[in-house]
Amino acid sequence: MFLWFVILAPVLVAEIFQSPMADYRVVAFGAVLPLAEIVFGGPRYLHTMIVAMGLMTLVMLATSKRRLLRRRLLGIPIGLLLHLVLDFTWARQDLLWWPAFGFDFGTGGAAFNRPLELGILLDLIAVGVGFWAYRRYELDVPENRDLLIRSGRLNRAAMPT
Repeated sequence: MFLWFVILAPVLVAEIFQSPMADYRVVAFGAVLPLAEIVFGGPRYLHTMIVAMGLMTLVMLATSKRRLLRRRLLGIPIGLLLHLVLDFTWARQDLLWWPAFGFDFGTGGAAFNRPLELGILLDLIAVGVGFWAYRRYELDVPENRDLLIRSGRLNRAAMPT
């Protein structure tokens, strides 16, 4: 399920916000960050709306006079929010709205408990989306690819209009 998050989150942000100045590497990092909770045996805090919105608030307050840093760091909570969508966490009110419905995170759901076949299918879909995005953002052009690798940005000319 790793590819499902690391590919789809940046592509969705690029398609929705159409911002060539966003750092799509940071968005991908934010989208896979909740997978670190595997050490706890299942989804916990990073799969909750309160943590995602708290992190967004923290970034906004801490970077009030530093626009470039804000632009980069906002990718983390945006990626985290996209993880909640792509992981279908929104279907688990006890987890998404923790602690509003109690302090137990519950069991089941999220990427941790999906059948292996479904995880493989979603990753294959993500690879297909990745190939599509590779062509759409003209990443076969070395300058465009280098820009993405070096700065996390997409070439403005390759962005959809």
